[in-house]
Amino acid sequence: MAEFTLHPRLAADTIFVANWALSRLQLMNDSRYPWLVLVPRRPNLLEFFDLSRADRELLIEELTRAAQCLKEISGSTKINVGALGNQVPQLHVHVVGRHPGDPAWPGPVWGHSPAVSYDAAARDAFIAQFLSAC
Repeated sequence: MAEFTLHPRLAADTIFVANWALSRLQLMNDSRYPWLVLVPRRPNLLEFFDLSRADRELLIEELTRAAQCLKEISGSTKINVGALGNQVPQLHVHVVGRHPGDPAWPGPVWGHSPAVSYDAAARDAFIAQFLSAC
């Protein structure tokens, strides 16, 4: 049986936060946006319908939890949730906090401009705050 592995692009662009019941929770390494990525820890997933019914329900619960916590700690005006998969085929879901005046507002964050990486202290503080809230 195949094992779950994180796609190399996600591994390069994100930072590990936690393993939840289904999803590996990652922080997008772009300090301009509070931005999480949930990756179901099941092998060979490309689409939502590749998940079992129970895992689809669990993913929705985990997305809801991530979105609520992200909004709480970031004060974002809007939480965007998206699963694109055009560059990374592995099933993953973005949860992005947005607010008027952020660098990409009101357009999408994807492809807007090069990421601004977190410094270690800010990254660690964000992860600790998120984990404490969730």
